[in-house]
Amino acid sequence: GMGVSTVTAARILKGQLQHGQGEESLLEMDKFPFVALAKTYNTNAQVPDSAGTATAYLCGVKANEGTLGVSAGVTRDRCNTTKGQEVTSILRWAKDAGKAVGIVTTTRVTHATPSAAYAHSANRDWYSDGEMPPDALQGGCRDIARQLVENIHDIEVILGGGRKYMYPKNVSDVEYPHEEKHRGTRLDHRDLVQAWHKAKPPGKVAEYVWHRRGLLALNLSRVDFLLGESLHPRVFWPQLGALGDPWPVLGCWGSCSGHLRPQGCCCLQGVLAKQALHEAVELDRAIGVATRLTSTQDTLSVVTADHSHVFTFGGYTPRGNPIFGLAPMQSDVDRKPFTSILYGNGPGYKIVAGERENVSAVDFAHADYQAQSAVPLRQETHGGEDVAVFARGPMAHLLHGVHEQNYIPHAMAYAACIGSNRGHCNAATRPATPLLLPFLGLLFFLC
Repeated sequence: GMGVSTVTAARILKGQLQHGQGEESLLEMDKFPFVALAKTYNTNAQVPDSAGTATAYLCGVKANEGTLGVSAGVTRDRCNTTKGQEVTSILRWAKDAGKAVGIVTTTRVTHATPSAAYAHSANRDWYSDGEMPPDALQGGCRDIARQLVENIHDIEVILGGGRKYMYPKNVSDVEYPHEEKHRGTRLDHRDLVQAWHKAKPPGKVAEYVWHRRGLLALNLSRVDFLLGESLHPRVFWPQLGALGDPWPVLGCWGSCSGHLRPQGCCCLQGVLAKQALHEAVELDRAIGVATRLTSTQDTLSVVTADHSHVFTFGGYTPRGNPIFGLAPMQSDVDRKPFTSILYGNGPGYKIVAGERENVSAVDFAHADYQAQSAVPLRQETHGGEDVAVFARGPMAHLLHGVHEQNYIPHAMAYAACIGSNRGHCNAATRPATPLLLPFLGLLFFLC
Protein backbone atom coordinates (compact mmCIF):
# COMPACT_ATOMS: atom_id res chain seq x y z
CA GLY A 1 0.00 0.00 0.00
CA MET A 2 1.55 3.31 -1.10
CA GLY A 3 -0.91 6.05 -1.91
CA VAL A 4 -0.06 9.59 -2.98
CA SER A 5 -0.30 10.81 0.62
CA THR A 6 2.27 8.21 1.66
CA VAL A 7 4.59 9.26 -1.18
CA THR A 8 4.32 12.92 -0.16
CA ALA A 9 4.93 12.19 3.52
CA ALA A 10 7.88 9.94 2.65
CA ARG A 11 9.38 12.75 0.58
CA ILE A 12 9.17 15.08 3.58
CA LEU A 13 10.66 12.44 5.87
CA LYS A 14 13.55 11.86 3.47
CA GLY A 15 14.36 15.55 3.45
CA GLN A 16 14.13 15.80 7.22
CA LEU A 17 16.42 12.80 7.67
CA GLN A 18 18.90 14.79 5.56
CA HIS A 19 18.48 17.75 7.94
CA GLY A 20 16.31 19.78 5.59
CA GLN A 21 12.81 21.11 6.05
CA GLY A 22 11.56 18.23 3.95
CA GLU A 23 9.03 19.64 1.54
CA GLU A 24 11.65 20.64 -1.01
CA SER A 25 13.18 17.16 -1.05
CA LEU A 26 12.98 14.88 -4.08
CA LEU A 27 12.35 11.17 -3.97
CA GLU A 28 14.07 9.12 -6.65
CA MET A 29 10.67 8.33 -8.12
CA ASP A 30 9.92 12.08 -8.28
CA LYS A 31 12.65 12.34 -10.89
CA PHE A 32 10.90 9.99 -13.31
CA PRO A 33 9.63 12.03 -16.30
CA PHE A 34 6.31 10.21 -16.81
CA VAL A 35 3.56 9.98 -14.21
CA ALA A 36 0.17 8.28 -14.45
CA LEU A 37 -2.66 7.25 -12.16
CA ALA A 38 -3.93 3.68 -11.86
CA LYS A 39 -7.49 2.80 -10.90
CA THR A 40 -7.26 0.08 -8.27
CA TYR A 41 -10.79 -1.28 -7.85
CA ASN A 42 -11.36 -5.05 -8.04
CA THR A 43 -14.05 -6.51 -10.28
CA ASN A 44 -16.34 -6.90 -7.26
CA ALA A 45 -14.88 -4.31 -4.87
CA GLN A 46 -14.77 -0.52 -4.89
CA VAL A 47 -12.01 -0.47 -2.27
CA PRO A 48 -9.60 -3.17 -3.36
CA ASP A 49 -7.92 -6.17 -1.84
CA SER A 50 -4.22 -6.87 -2.40
CA ALA A 51 -4.82 -10.17 -4.18
CA GLY A 52 -7.05 -8.60 -6.82
CA THR A 53 -4.75 -5.63 -7.34
CA ALA A 54 -1.66 -7.84 -7.53
CA THR A 55 -3.39 -9.94 -10.17
CA ALA A 56 -4.13 -6.75 -12.08
CA TYR A 57 -0.62 -5.27 -12.11
CA LEU A 58 1.17 -8.59 -12.53
CA CYS A 59 -1.16 -10.62 -14.74
CA GLY A 60 -2.93 -7.89 -16.68
CA VAL A 61 -6.50 -8.81 -15.73
CA LYS A 62 -8.72 -7.48 -12.98
CA ALA A 63 -9.98 -10.08 -10.53
CA ASN A 64 -12.33 -10.54 -7.61
CA GLU A 65 -11.11 -9.57 -4.17
CA GLY A 66 -9.20 -12.31 -2.39
CA THR A 67 -8.37 -14.29 -5.54
CA LEU A 68 -4.87 -14.72 -6.98
CA GLY A 69 -3.67 -15.23 -10.54
CA VAL A 70 -7.13 -16.06 -11.85
CA SER A 71 -9.78 -14.24 -13.84
CA ALA A 72 -12.98 -12.76 -12.46
CA GLY A 73 -14.69 -16.05 -13.23
CA VAL A 74 -13.34 -17.38 -9.93
CA THR A 75 -15.32 -16.90 -6.73
CA ARG A 76 -13.36 -16.56 -3.50
CA ASP A 77 -13.15 -19.83 -1.52
CA ARG A 78 -14.65 -21.82 -4.39
CA CYS A 79 -11.92 -24.20 -5.55
CA ASN A 80 -14.19 -25.69 -8.20
CA THR A 81 -14.38 -22.35 -10.04
CA THR A 82 -10.62 -22.17 -10.62
CA LYS A 83 -10.00 -24.65 -13.43
CA GLY A 84 -9.56 -22.92 -16.78
CA GLN A 85 -9.53 -19.47 -15.19
CA GLU A 86 -5.80 -19.32 -14.43
CA VAL A 87 -3.90 -16.34 -15.87
CA THR A 88 -0.14 -15.94 -16.20
CA SER A 89 1.95 -13.05 -14.95
CA ILE A 90 4.60 -10.80 -16.44
CA LEU A 91 7.11 -12.89 -14.51
CA ARG A 92 6.09 -15.93 -16.55
CA TRP A 93 6.11 -13.91 -19.77
CA ALA A 94 9.66 -12.78 -19.04
CA LYS A 95 10.80 -16.26 -18.08
CA ASP A 96 9.32 -17.72 -21.27
CA ALA A 97 11.32 -15.11 -23.19
CA GLY A 98 14.54 -16.39 -21.62
CA LYS A 99 14.96 -13.64 -19.06
CA ALA A 100 16.03 -14.01 -15.45
CA VAL A 101 13.41 -13.12 -12.83
CA GLY A 102 13.16 -12.61 -9.11
CA ILE A 103 10.55 -12.17 -6.39
CA VAL A 104 11.60 -10.09 -3.41
CA THR A 105 9.37 -8.89 -0.62
CA THR A 106 9.51 -7.76 2.99
CA THR A 107 6.36 -9.70 3.76
CA ARG A 108 5.68 -13.43 3.30
CA VAL A 109 6.64 -14.79 -0.11
CA THR A 110 3.19 -16.40 -0.08
CA HIS A 111 1.46 -13.08 0.70
CA ALA A 112 -1.08 -11.85 -1.83
CA THR A 113 1.08 -9.06 -3.23
CA PRO A 114 4.01 -11.22 -4.48
CA SER A 115 2.21 -14.52 -4.97
CA ALA A 116 0.12 -13.38 -7.94
CA ALA A 117 3.41 -13.60 -9.85
CA TYR A 118 3.35 -17.40 -9.69
CA ALA A 119 0.18 -18.76 -8.02
CA HIS A 120 -3.43 -19.38 -8.99
CA SER A 121 -5.73 -19.55 -6.00
CA ALA A 122 -9.36 -19.01 -5.10
CA ASN A 123 -8.23 -17.71 -1.72
CA ARG A 124 -5.21 -15.54 -0.90
CA ASP A 125 -5.04 -17.11 2.57
CA TRP A 126 -4.30 -20.65 1.39
CA TYR A 127 -0.61 -20.28 2.30
CA SER A 128 -0.11 -24.00 2.94
CA ASP A 129 -2.44 -26.98 2.82
CA GLY A 130 -2.82 -26.52 6.57
CA GLU A 131 -4.86 -23.37 5.89
CA MET A 132 -7.08 -24.94 3.23
CA PRO A 133 -10.58 -26.38 3.80
CA PRO A 134 -11.14 -30.09 3.07
CA ASP A 135 -13.30 -29.45 0.02
CA ALA A 136 -10.53 -27.39 -1.62
CA LEU A 137 -7.96 -30.12 -0.99
CA GLN A 138 -10.35 -32.78 -2.27
CA GLY A 139 -11.07 -30.62 -5.30
CA GLY A 140 -7.41 -30.69 -6.31
CA CYS A 141 -6.49 -27.09 -5.51
CA ARG A 142 -2.90 -26.55 -4.39
CA ASP A 143 -1.70 -24.25 -1.67
CA ILE A 144 0.33 -21.14 -2.50
CA ALA A 145 3.65 -22.33 -1.00
CA ARG A 146 3.50 -25.51 -3.06
CA GLN A 147 2.82 -23.48 -6.20
CA LEU A 148 5.86 -21.32 -5.43
CA VAL A 149 8.01 -24.43 -5.78
CA GLU A 150 6.11 -26.20 -8.55
CA ASN A 151 4.63 -23.63 -10.94
CA ILE A 152 7.80 -21.89 -12.17
CA HIS A 153 10.81 -24.05 -11.30
CA ASP A 154 13.47 -21.66 -12.50
CA ILE A 155 12.81 -18.38 -10.67
CA GLU A 156 16.38 -17.25 -10.01
CA VAL A 157 15.74 -15.35 -6.78
CA ILE A 158 13.06 -15.70 -4.13
CA LEU A 159 13.47 -13.66 -0.95
CA GLY A 160 10.91 -12.94 1.71
CA GLY A 161 9.29 -14.44 4.79
CA GLY A 162 6.81 -17.11 5.80
CA ARG A 163 9.08 -20.15 6.01
CA LYS A 164 6.71 -22.06 8.32
CA TYR A 165 4.46 -22.72 5.32
CA MET A 166 7.30 -24.63 3.66
CA TYR A 167 7.70 -27.25 6.42
CA PRO A 168 5.64 -30.18 7.76
CA LYS A 169 3.26 -29.51 10.62
CA ASN A 170 4.91 -29.17 14.02
CA VAL A 171 8.48 -29.14 12.65
CA SER A 172 10.39 -26.71 14.88
CA ASP A 173 11.53 -23.44 13.40
CA VAL A 174 15.28 -23.14 12.86
CA GLU A 175 15.43 -19.76 14.57
CA TYR A 176 12.73 -20.13 17.22
CA PRO A 177 12.70 -23.88 17.99
CA HIS A 178 10.70 -23.53 21.21
CA GLU A 179 7.90 -21.31 19.90
CA GLU A 180 4.87 -23.29 18.81
CA LYS A 181 3.38 -20.52 16.66
CA HIS A 182 6.42 -20.61 14.37
CA ARG A 183 6.34 -24.35 13.70
CA GLY A 184 5.62 -25.82 10.28
CA THR A 185 2.02 -25.93 9.09
CA ARG A 186 2.01 -28.42 6.20
CA LEU A 187 -0.31 -31.42 6.41
CA ASP A 188 1.23 -33.25 3.44
CA HIS A 189 4.50 -33.80 5.37
CA ARG A 190 6.50 -32.24 2.53
CA ASP A 191 9.64 -30.18 3.03
CA LEU A 192 9.28 -27.63 0.23
CA VAL A 193 12.76 -26.20 0.70
CA GLN A 194 14.13 -29.65 -0.03
CA ALA A 195 11.75 -29.95 -2.97
CA TRP A 196 13.00 -26.59 -4.28
CA HIS A 197 16.59 -27.87 -4.15
CA LYS A 198 15.73 -31.12 -5.94
CA ALA A 199 13.99 -29.32 -8.79
CA LYS A 200 17.16 -27.49 -9.84
CA PRO A 201 19.12 -28.69 -12.90
CA PRO A 202 22.32 -30.68 -12.29
CA GLY A 203 25.40 -28.51 -12.07
CA LYS A 204 23.50 -25.42 -10.95
CA VAL A 205 24.23 -23.88 -7.55
CA ALA A 206 21.10 -23.35 -5.45
CA GLU A 207 21.47 -21.71 -2.04
CA TYR A 208 18.96 -21.43 0.79
CA VAL A 209 19.44 -18.81 3.52
CA TRP A 210 17.25 -17.74 6.42
CA HIS A 211 19.06 -14.75 7.91
CA ARG A 212 21.02 -11.73 6.75
CA ARG A 213 24.35 -13.17 7.86
CA GLY A 214 23.94 -16.10 5.53
CA LEU A 215 22.98 -13.84 2.66
CA LEU A 216 25.99 -11.60 3.13
CA ALA A 217 28.29 -14.62 3.26
CA LEU A 218 27.28 -15.82 -0.20
CA ASN A 219 29.53 -15.38 -3.22
CA LEU A 220 26.70 -14.10 -5.39
CA SER A 221 28.63 -14.48 -8.63
CA ARG A 222 28.60 -18.25 -8.07
CA VAL A 223 24.93 -18.62 -7.16
CA ASP A 224 22.45 -19.64 -9.86
CA PHE A 225 19.34 -19.87 -7.67
CA LEU A 226 18.64 -18.29 -4.31
CA LEU A 227 15.82 -18.92 -1.86
CA GLY A 228 15.82 -16.88 1.32
CA GLU A 229 13.08 -17.03 3.93
CA SER A 230 12.98 -15.24 7.21
CA LEU A 231 10.19 -15.75 9.70
CA HIS A 232 8.71 -12.41 8.61
CA PRO A 233 11.26 -9.92 7.28
CA ARG A 234 10.71 -6.21 7.70
CA VAL A 235 12.79 -3.11 7.10
CA PHE A 236 13.99 -2.20 10.58
CA TRP A 237 15.45 1.19 11.32
CA PRO A 238 17.49 2.96 12.49
CA GLN A 239 19.40 -0.27 13.13
CA LEU A 240 19.82 -1.10 9.46
CA GLY A 241 23.25 -2.56 10.09
CA ALA A 242 22.02 -5.07 12.65
CA LEU A 243 22.50 -8.74 11.82
CA GLY A 244 19.19 -10.00 13.15
CA ASP A 245 16.65 -9.82 10.34
CA PRO A 246 17.87 -11.02 6.98
CA TRP A 247 17.20 -8.52 4.27
CA PRO A 248 17.12 -4.86 5.46
CA VAL A 249 20.25 -2.95 4.47
CA LEU A 250 20.67 -4.90 1.25
CA GLY A 251 17.61 -3.19 -0.13
CA CYS A 252 16.54 -6.77 -0.93
CA TRP A 253 17.89 -8.63 -3.94
CA GLY A 254 16.83 -9.68 -7.37
CA SER A 255 18.27 -11.43 -10.36
CA CYS A 256 19.45 -10.04 -13.65
CA SER A 257 21.29 -11.84 -16.44
CA GLY A 258 22.42 -14.57 -14.06
CA HIS A 259 23.84 -12.15 -11.48
CA LEU A 260 22.27 -11.08 -8.23
CA ARG A 261 21.62 -7.37 -8.05
CA PRO A 262 20.07 -5.04 -5.47
CA GLN A 263 16.36 -4.46 -5.48
CA GLY A 264 13.86 -2.80 -3.17
CA CYS A 265 11.40 -3.48 -0.42
CA CYS A 266 7.71 -3.02 0.05
CA CYS A 267 5.98 -0.25 1.93
CA LEU A 268 3.52 -1.71 4.43
CA GLN A 269 1.07 0.02 6.73
CA GLY A 270 -1.17 -0.72 9.70
CA VAL A 271 -1.40 2.68 11.48
CA LEU A 272 2.32 2.34 12.34
CA ALA A 273 3.03 5.47 10.36
CA LYS A 274 6.64 5.84 11.40
CA GLN A 275 7.55 2.34 10.28
CA ALA A 276 5.58 2.68 7.04
CA LEU A 277 7.26 5.93 6.03
CA HIS A 278 10.75 4.73 6.88
CA GLU A 279 10.07 1.68 4.72
CA ALA A 280 9.00 4.00 1.92
CA VAL A 281 12.30 5.89 2.25
CA GLU A 282 14.16 2.56 2.09
CA LEU A 283 12.24 1.67 -1.06
CA ASP A 284 13.28 4.99 -2.52
CA ARG A 285 16.90 4.28 -1.61
CA ALA A 286 16.68 1.00 -3.52
CA ILE A 287 15.22 2.81 -6.53
CA GLY A 288 18.24 5.11 -6.43
CA VAL A 289 20.62 2.14 -6.42
CA ALA A 290 18.81 0.58 -9.38
CA THR A 291 18.93 3.89 -11.24
CA ARG A 292 22.69 4.09 -10.79
CA LEU A 293 23.16 0.52 -12.00
CA THR A 294 21.10 0.89 -15.16
CA SER A 295 20.68 3.16 -18.17
CA THR A 296 17.52 4.85 -19.40
CA GLN A 297 18.62 3.80 -22.89
CA ASP A 298 17.81 0.16 -22.23
CA THR A 299 15.96 0.07 -18.90
CA LEU A 300 12.29 0.75 -18.31
CA SER A 301 11.68 1.45 -14.62
CA VAL A 302 8.17 1.61 -13.20
CA VAL A 303 7.27 2.57 -9.63
CA THR A 304 3.72 2.06 -8.44
CA ALA A 305 1.61 0.44 -5.72
CA ASP A 306 -1.11 -2.13 -5.46
CA HIS A 307 -3.42 0.22 -3.53
CA SER A 308 -3.40 2.98 -0.95
CA HIS A 309 -4.30 3.09 2.74
CA VAL A 310 -6.53 5.45 4.72
CA PHE A 311 -3.44 7.46 5.63
CA THR A 312 -3.54 11.23 5.66
CA PHE A 313 -1.68 14.18 7.10
CA GLY A 314 -2.88 17.72 7.58
CA GLY A 315 -3.69 20.27 10.25
CA TYR A 316 -2.16 23.38 8.66
CA THR A 317 1.33 22.41 9.76
CA PRO A 318 4.02 25.04 9.13
CA ARG A 319 6.90 24.53 6.73
CA GLY A 320 9.43 22.06 8.15
CA ASN A 321 7.07 20.69 10.80
CA PRO A 322 8.31 17.22 11.86
CA ILE A 323 6.31 14.79 9.75
CA PHE A 324 5.55 12.73 12.87
CA GLY A 325 4.84 15.84 14.94
CA LEU A 326 1.79 17.67 16.19
CA ALA A 327 -0.35 20.08 14.24
CA PRO A 328 0.12 23.67 15.47
CA MET A 329 -3.51 23.87 16.55
CA GLN A 330 -5.79 22.07 18.94
CA SER A 331 -9.17 20.68 18.07
CA ASP A 332 -11.81 23.39 18.42
CA VAL A 333 -14.22 20.69 19.57
CA ASP A 334 -12.45 18.72 22.31
CA ARG A 335 -9.57 21.20 22.88
CA LYS A 336 -6.92 18.51 22.56
CA PRO A 337 -3.84 18.42 20.32
CA PHE A 338 -3.55 16.03 17.39
CA THR A 339 -0.76 14.65 15.27
CA SER A 340 -0.47 15.71 11.66
CA ILE A 341 -0.65 12.07 10.54
CA LEU A 342 -4.01 10.39 11.07
CA TYR A 343 -5.87 7.35 9.72
CA GLY A 344 -9.46 7.10 8.60
CA ASN A 345 -9.95 3.87 10.54
CA GLY A 346 -7.98 1.27 12.48
CA PRO A 347 -6.75 0.31 15.94
CA GLY A 348 -5.56 3.86 16.70
CA TYR A 349 -9.05 4.83 17.86
CA LYS A 350 -8.69 5.35 21.62
CA ILE A 351 -11.12 6.75 24.16
CA VAL A 352 -9.77 7.67 27.62
CA ALA A 353 -12.24 8.63 30.36
CA GLY A 354 -14.92 9.03 27.71
CA GLU A 355 -12.86 11.38 25.53
CA ARG A 356 -10.34 11.21 22.72
CA GLU A 357 -6.90 10.31 24.02
CA ASN A 358 -4.64 13.29 24.64
CA VAL A 359 -1.66 12.57 22.38
CA SER A 360 0.59 14.92 24.32
CA ALA A 361 0.43 12.38 27.15
CA VAL A 362 1.91 9.58 25.01
CA ASP A 363 5.11 9.09 22.99
CA PHE A 364 3.65 9.80 19.57
CA ALA A 365 7.16 9.77 18.03
CA HIS A 366 7.75 6.12 19.02
CA ALA A 367 8.18 3.61 16.20
CA ASP A 368 5.27 1.52 17.48
CA TYR A 369 2.88 4.43 18.06
CA GLN A 370 -0.48 3.78 16.43
CA ALA A 371 -1.70 7.02 14.90
CA GLN A 372 -5.19 8.05 15.91
CA SER A 373 -8.04 6.76 13.78
CA ALA A 374 -11.52 8.15 13.21
CA VAL A 375 -13.24 4.75 13.30
CA PRO A 376 -12.28 1.82 15.56
CA LEU A 377 -11.21 -1.31 13.70
CA ARG A 378 -8.85 -4.08 14.75
CA GLN A 379 -7.04 -3.60 11.44
CA GLU A 380 -6.85 -0.51 9.26
CA THR A 381 -8.33 -0.88 5.78
CA HIS A 382 -7.06 -0.10 2.33
CA GLY A 383 -7.98 3.13 0.61
CA GLY A 384 -9.95 3.26 -2.61
CA GLU A 385 -8.32 6.12 -4.51
CA ASP A 386 -6.03 5.87 -7.51
CA VAL A 387 -2.30 5.27 -7.00
CA ALA A 388 0.55 6.95 -8.81
CA VAL A 389 2.61 5.26 -11.53
CA PHE A 390 6.09 6.70 -12.16
CA ALA A 391 7.98 5.62 -15.29
CA ARG A 392 11.28 6.27 -17.04
CA GLY A 393 13.16 4.64 -19.88
CA PRO A 394 12.11 3.09 -23.20
CA MET A 395 8.35 3.35 -23.86
CA ALA A 396 7.80 5.11 -20.51
CA HIS A 397 5.41 7.43 -22.35
CA LEU A 398 2.93 4.54 -22.47
CA LEU A 399 2.32 5.23 -18.79
CA HIS A 400 0.85 8.70 -18.91
CA GLY A 401 -2.70 9.63 -17.98
CA VAL A 402 -5.28 7.59 -16.07
CA HIS A 403 -5.19 3.83 -16.62
CA GLU A 404 -6.92 0.73 -15.44
CA GLN A 405 -4.42 -1.02 -13.18
CA ASN A 406 -4.29 -4.12 -15.36
CA TYR A 407 -2.92 -2.00 -18.24
CA ILE A 408 0.45 -1.68 -16.49
CA PRO A 409 1.99 -5.12 -17.21
CA HIS A 410 0.80 -5.02 -20.81
CA ALA A 411 2.56 -1.69 -21.39
CA MET A 412 5.73 -3.08 -19.83
CA ALA A 413 5.53 -6.30 -21.82
CA TYR A 414 5.00 -4.30 -25.01
CA ALA A 415 8.16 -2.31 -24.23
CA ALA A 416 10.18 -5.47 -23.58
CA CYS A 417 8.76 -7.53 -26.45
CA ILE A 418 7.58 -10.29 -24.15
CA GLY A 419 4.19 -11.89 -23.72
CA SER A 420 1.60 -12.33 -26.46
CA ASN A 421 1.63 -8.85 -28.02
CA ARG A 422 4.87 -8.86 -30.00
CA GLY A 423 3.72 -7.92 -33.49
CA HIS A 424 5.78 -4.71 -33.38
CA CYS A 425 8.96 -6.55 -32.45
CA ASN A 426 10.46 -7.27 -35.84
CA ALA A 427 14.13 -6.59 -36.37
CA ALA A 428 13.55 -3.48 -38.47
CA THR A 429 11.36 -1.55 -36.03
CA ARG A 430 11.93 -2.83 -32.52
CA PRO A 431 14.09 -0.90 -30.06
CA ALA A 432 16.71 -2.57 -27.94
CA THR A 433 14.73 -4.83 -25.59
CA PRO A 434 14.73 -2.94 -22.32
CA LEU A 435 15.45 -4.24 -18.89
CA LEU A 436 12.22 -3.83 -16.95
CA LEU A 437 12.34 -2.60 -13.39
CA PRO A 438 8.82 -2.57 -12.00
CA PHE A 439 8.74 -1.27 -8.42
CA LEU A 440 5.38 -2.26 -6.94
CA GLY A 441 5.73 -0.74 -3.48
CA LEU A 442 7.88 -3.80 -3.46
CA LEU A 443 10.28 -4.33 -6.31
CA PHE A 444 11.05 -7.15 -8.72
CA PHE A 445 13.42 -7.30 -11.66
CA LEU A 446 12.59 -8.56 -15.11
CA CYS A 447 15.73 -8.68 -17.22
